[in-house]
Amino acid sequence: MIYEIVVLLTALILFIGIIYPTLWVFIASFKSEETIFSNEYATYTFDNYIELFESGFGVFIYNSFYICLISVIITIFASVTAAYVFSRKKFKFKIIYFGSIMLGQTFPWIILVTPMFILFAKLGFLNNHISMIFCYVAVSLPFSVYLLVGYLESVPRELDEAALMDGCPPFQIIWKIIFPIMIPGIIVTAAYSFLLMWSEYLFALAFLTKTKLKTMPLELYAFFGEHTTEWGQVMAASAVTTIPTLLLFLPLQKLISEGLTAGSVKS
Repeated sequence: MIYEIVVLLTALILFIGIIYPTLWVFIASFKSEETIFSNEYATYTFDNYIELFESGFGVFIYNSFYICLISVIITIFASVTAAYVFSRKKFKFKIIYFGSIMLGQTFPWIILVTPMFILFAKLGFLNNHISMIFCYVAVSLPFSVYLLVGYLESVPRELDEAALMDGCPPFQIIWKIIFPIMIPGIIVTAAYSFLLMWSEYLFALAFLTKTKLKTMPLELYAFFGEHTTEWGQVMAASAVTTIPTLLLFLPLQKLISEGLTAGSVKS
């Protein structure tokens, strides 16, 4: 009984610790600049959001969505194909190839910035969304492949064999038979990739210097001036940055949990 009470109290404290800062930001985004940090009184207004979008913040929302969406699509296509090959096929040096992909997960991002910057500068891809998409796919792909390989191990191989006996080519087996069964795992992979890319700052800071090409995290930092900080717009921009992830993934929470559970089962 005492153990259960301790666990519940610990969970409650953690819940408050996680929820309170986010809730405070949402409430503060509707306060006037003068009363944001006031505990005694507050003036609520939509001016922070109006000023935010009048400043052109919508362009940065579009840039982030565009880059993340394209990167997630490419990541899903590449990771599903690679995971199927590693899960179902037997070939020479399979363990070495798989290990080399997993090795990419061990590198800190900051180590990759300098060589990638030099590469993109020579190719003329600086200030180009192609460079961002390439980086995001490269960073999210190793774990995505690992996750989907684990999920595929729970999918019966008899499905592949039956389709192959019916004359179905491998490409159609992957996308018409296996892919629909993998939807929970795909959702987990897409959620992981999207969240990883949505809040990324380091690569965007290094490769994007033109204002019209910047993503939301970069522009959010721009609100912090050298001498003054526009706290109202900071709170509004923070809320706008958080809302899409909440609206997108809270309804999918059950599928995400199922995907993670199935991905942990090895046959």
